[in-house]
Amino acid sequence: MQFPTNSRRGILALAAAGLLAPLGALAQGDKPLRVILPLSAGSGADGAIRAISTQLAKAAGHPVVIENLPGAGGITGTAQIVRGPRDGSMIGVVSNNHVVNPSVYPSIPFDAIQDIAPITIIGATPFVVVANPAVPARNIQELVALAKAKPGTLNYGSSGNGTILHLGAAMLVDQARLDIKHIPYKGMGMLMNDLLSGQVQWGVVALAPAAPHIKSGTLRALGVTTAQRVPSMPDLPTVAEQGLPNYALEGWIAAIGPKDLPMAERNRLHQAFQQALAQPEARNALIAQGYEIKLTPPEATTAFMRSELQRMAEVVKNARVKVD
Repeated sequence: MQFPTNSRRGILALAAAGLLAPLGALAQGDKPLRVILPLSAGSGADGAIRAISTQLAKAAGHPVVIENLPGAGGITGTAQIVRGPRDGSMIGVVSNNHVVNPSVYPSIPFDAIQDIAPITIIGATPFVVVANPAVPARNIQELVALAKAKPGTLNYGSSGNGTILHLGAAMLVDQARLDIKHIPYKGMGMLMNDLLSGQVQWGVVALAPAAPHIKSGTLRALGVTTAQRVPSMPDLPTVAEQGLPNYALEGWIAAIGPKDLPMAERNRLHQAFQQALAQPEARNALIAQGYEIKLTPPEATTAFMRSELQRMAEVVKNARVKVD
């Protein structure tokens, strides 16, 4: 699934022309803008939003208060977003897991599309397939050949059952028709520790935090998960280039509000993100976190999330991923 056209050039042009004036009172009254993150502190989305929060507060005309409400793959915090006020004073920032959860959990207490008001896809980041250097595979083809030569003996780790990193590896296993054991961890930190120590042999992780380990040689990059190669590692082939042409995945974060948030508020909030990320301080901070800025408008965000919900349902079905 391709994102709508990146609006970064238009944002910069508006900023240069002085047309992105401060928004002033974004919501009714003098409430702060609460940003609910249904993810743990230290996650990629958490780091991204904290990196731009100062400029977002200036653009919104309100202090920004970030609240982490992790649990159940993001369901716990998202349930709070769904029940939030409809005046634009509270939004949430969700990741790919939002459109994965309906397919991997037996039930969730809200509809992933009907009960939210999509505002914008803030940015997207590549994932990378990495292996411990002790694994005798230097690319995806060699990993596949190794797994097929020794079925049931290799393992891969993920940040948890049903997470997007689990799905990323499960997609590869399914498309290559491999017999490999999955070892779920409770978070990215534990997964990275065991990848580095060799307790787990390979996995799919975010490129930005993995890059220093790849450059130092403590992890080996086998392929990038995006449809095209990434500028920061132009010599690293995509998974699709290496015999799995239908493989494409990237991590994204989106701002959403509760159902029935008026379109006027959604547009104002979208403009607040545009204005914040027109500032070099915020823009560079987000890029440093490994994100490509997207900033899709509300209608395009809704269409994208619907499409991703359908695509992930098919991926989950084919990869037979389930959370009890």
